[in-house]
Order: sequence, then C-alpha cells, then structure tokens
Amino acid sequence: MQIFANRRFARFWVGRWLATLAIQVQLTAMGWQIYDVARANGQSVPEAAFVLGLVGLAQFLPLLALSLYGGQLADRHNRKHILLSAYSGKALVALGLALCANLGAGIVTPAVFAAAIAAGAINAFLPPAASALMPMLVSREELPKAVAWNSLAFNSGLIIGPAIGGNLYHFGPAIPYAAAFALLAVAVGLLVGLHAPRQEEVKDAHTLGMIVEGLRYVWSNKIVLGAISLDLVVVLLAGAVALLPVFARDILHAGPGEMGVLRSATGAGAAAVSLWLAVAPLRRRVGLWMFASTIAFGVATIVFGVSESLWLTAVALAIAGGVDMISVYVRQSLIQLATPAPMQGRVAAVSFVFISASNELGDFEAGLMARLLGPSLAVTIGGAAAIAASFGWMRLFPALTRADGFEPARDR
Repeated sequence: MQIFANRRFARFWVGRWLATLAIQVQLTAMGWQIYDVARANGQSVPEAAFVLGLVGLAQFLPLLALSLYGGQLADRHNRKHILLSAYSGKALVALGLALCANLGAGIVTPAVFAAAIAAGAINAFLPPAASALMPMLVSREELPKAVAWNSLAFNSGLIIGPAIGGNLYHFGPAIPYAAAFALLAVAVGLLVGLHAPRQEEVKDAHTLGMIVEGLRYVWSNKIVLGAISLDLVVVLLAGAVALLPVFARDILHAGPGEMGVLRSATGAGAAAVSLWLAVAPLRRRVGLWMFASTIAFGVATIVFGVSESLWLTAVALAIAGGVDMISVYVRQSLIQLATPAPMQGRVAAVSFVFISASNELGDFEAGLMARLLGPSLAVTIGGAAAIAASFGWMRLFPALTRADGFEPARDR
C-alpha cells in the first residue's frame, strides 16, 4: 500500500477503478438487453448469439481505424486531457443508453449498436493515454508494482461492476446505464484535479512518421512483439465472455443476476491474482510464467464450454481470469519497461489494437462460431486451439520464453 502515498497515482487509480466499474455495469446491461431482445423477437439461440458477436465487431472496427492515431496523439499532446475527454465521452454514451433503454426494440437495438461504435472510437484514445500517463506518475522501480495495482483496479471493477449491473437490471434496463453515468462523472471529477508531470516533448513530430516509427519498434523488438501477439491469438481463439448471456439464459437457465455473477467470477480470479502480484511481484522466469498462464487459460475455457453447472462455470471463469491476469501483468511490465518514454503512447496503441482484436473481434469470432457450431462446441474448440497456439508461440519467440526478468537484457 506504500505506493498510494503517491497522491497522483492514488487519484489516477481511484478514477480508473470507478471508470472500469461503470463500463462493466454498462456492458453487462447491454449484453443481456440485446440478447434478450433478439430472443424475444423469435431468434434462435445461435442467431441471437451471433447478434452479440456483431456488437463486438461494431466496437472493433472504429477502434481499428483510429487506434494508431490515438497512440501518436498520446505522445504529442497532454495525456491527462485526452483521458479526461475519453471518460467524458463514455459518460455521454451511458446517458444516451439510459434515455433509450425503455423505448422498445426498434430503438434499443440501434441504440446499443450506436453505443458500441462510439465506445470503440473512444477506446482508440483512452487506453494509450492511460497506459502512457501511468509511468509518468511513479518511479521506474515502482512501475511493476503500479502495473499490478492498476490491474487490481481493473479486475476488482470486473468483479463488482457486473454484479451491480446484473442486479440493477432487475429494476429496469435504464437503471444500470444511469448508474454507469454517475460513476463516470465522479471519475471525471477526480481526473480534473490530477496534476501530472510535464511529459517529454516529441521533436519533429509528424503523424504518419510517428505511427510508422511505433510499428517499426514493435516489429523489431521480439519480446514486445511476441508478448502482444500471444495475447491476440489466445484470447481471439478462447475468449468467450460475449457469450455469457447465451450460457446464462439458455444453457444454465439463469437470469441477469446470475449472469452478473459469472462475469464477476472472471474478475474475482483476476483480482485475487492481482493482489498477490502487488504484494509479491514476479521477478524470475517471467516468460515461462506467461506461457503457463495462457495454457491454463485454454484448459479453463474448455471446462467452461462443457459445463452445465452454474458454479462449475463460475469456478472455470475465475481460474481463467486469474491466469489471464498473470499474462497481462507479465506482458504490460515487459512492454512498458522495454519502451522508451517518448514512444509509450504509440507502443501502447499498437498493443491495444492487438488486445482489442482479441477482445472485440474475439467476441465476433465467438458469436460466429456459436452460430455455426453451437455455443458449447465453439467455446471448447477455442480453448483447445489456445493451448496449441501457446506451444507454437514458445517456438516462434524463444527470447520471450527465456525472459527471466522484466528489465530488457542489453543483447536483445
């Protein structure tokens, strides 16, 4: 807890936690509402699952188009102001959903897709700015611990947010959206009062040249490239969070509250591991830790796919969240310590394009495979493919496999 004596980091951390909480409340409500509307309108389980996948695609496309621009923007302009604008935009999206929530399927469905598109566009700017701002608030020695505590903020939001969203949904779909708006408004207020150090100025900055420079750096650094691309492949293949409304409603025969519990289970596992890493950070054989965690993630996904028990599903999701946290911790620490300060925003943007490809595009892939194969078989095959991909990446990126600590070796 010593790191919270740093008032700037503490304010940043609380704001991030509240924003994550709000986004998870909103996503839980959006997923249940769009799936419920599709089923109520007579669509089959695979057809309604595909609608969920399309929501993920709607988020991914604007993010893909804008992320690299968002990364160079974070290196050229005030990162705090970019983050403040992003939080404000998220709040407006939540407010719009609250106003449209009870207007019928003809309004709700396009409103959810419009919110997904807006969220994707905002996400092109938010993560690069936040990721590049955090190292400015702490010392280099504190950074791995700050990464762990920052991940704890995110993952505790993953625990509490879906549970709140699922239970608030019982009082009507507008209530969780309004709650998300209120939480984001508080996060904006905290960020306004944050006094960040002056960031290093980028000389001779040209948009296209900066983007190309960031891409070239990622491609040339095999540790960074391997870590980013491993997350892309594993989560793209095995990510199935978008299908939770399908499993909750039509396989486990549960309601929005239980779906909130399942979404929270992922965050609970991740938060428990985040706390462990914050107290006892990894120092040795970090590459092997990362690969072991992605293999375990694939195994947990297979259990999730075959389970017909609410509690077994929750345990599998908690394990998946916990081991994924190890992968996230190792990847973020390696990338941030290996990247020069003036390039943090651009490298973070490239990283987030890969992360979003694995998450939002993974949601579309999961919905498409569920449409073709059925939800359970699609998730099970995805978990097995993630295990195979992990072993393949160990051979493709031996430097990442051998990585013993977070500080880059001089010969890399």
